Amino acid sequence: MKNSDKIILDLCGGTGAWSRPYAEANYDVRNITLPDYDVRIYQPPPDNVYGILAAPPCTHLAISGARWWKQKGETALLEGLAVVDACMRIILICNPVFWALENPQGRLTKYLGLPQFKFNPCDFGDAYTKKTYLWGKFVPPLPLIIGEDRSVKPVGKNFIRTMPRGPDRSKRRSITPAGFAQAFFRANQ
Repeated sequence: MKNSDKIILDLCGGTGAWSRPYAEANYDVRNITLPDYDVRIYQPPPDNVYGILAAPPCTHLAISGARWWKQKGETALLEGLAVVDACMRIILICNPVFWALENPQGRLTKYLGLPQFKFNPCDFGDAYTKKTYLWGKFVPPLPLIIGEDRSVKPVGKNFIRTMPRGPDRSKRRSITPAGFAQAFFRANQ
């Protein structure tokens, strides 16, 4: 099977940063993200889905927002879980060769159990931290090896924490680190 025959669904893919290495290798990448596609009502193709990358919004799920959980109430949690549920439904329907659901450390362990893989972007060459979890059926990516250490050192202030407020802040904070995306691609082709 040629790469161009292999469909990669990038669920809640935003900028497409996680699926970019697949697109560059001529896979048939389909970015299923708002405003064009809503995973909650998306009907996946009937066959040839080779891999699924799912990155549901972490706004109501990540530990970084824990101080607002009570204030947001149960409705916000249910909204976040509805998107996770839709991603899992698509994964079940498609039964791909590999799949991964990504989210920062937070509430999903209560609903999905312990993650199969944990990483920080600095493990793959991006010099910042953001504890991120992966659930799924995939080959774990190998961290970058620099000297005796398997990571680079974070540099300066963590831009994830110090990013200025603005309408696109959550989108910028959620972009998949390029080093991780490349390593995941190398491990899961």
